[in-house]
Amino acid sequence: MSTKGRSGCPISLSLELLGDRWTLLIIRDMVFAGKRHFREFLQSDEGISSRTLAERLQTLQDEGILTRSEDPSHGLKAIYRLTEAGIDLLPVLATLGAWGSKYRKADNELARIAKELAAGGEPALERLKQKLRAEHLG
Repeated sequence: MSTKGRSGCPISLSLELLGDRWTLLIIRDMVFAGKRHFREFLQSDEGISSRTLAERLQTLQDEGILTRSEDPSHGLKAIYRLTEAGIDLLPVLATLGAWGSKYRKADNELARIAKELAAGGEPALERLKQKLRAEHLG
């Protein structure tokens, strides 16, 4: 997946990195489901292939959205963690969730969570960002 910029437009540049079907879902799983391992991402309902997952994880590492390190509890596993740039995508996820809850046929429980986060505004987003920083940045 190439992320070479075709223009200097910030929306275009963002979409070149985040605009495919899978990238934001990987970040969603890290933020809201606490997923950190390759196999956990494969178990998401959307059914990403292992090849696509590997490509997206590598791109996210290359672009500084997440890091990969060895899992001290299991030598063959890696742990993925969000960087500050990845954590700063939280408002994007929250806005997409609120929009999808309003205009699409979303799962009631997931829609409720999205609406609550959106209703909490900046203070709710900042609380969740602080929690993510503690979990991912140490």
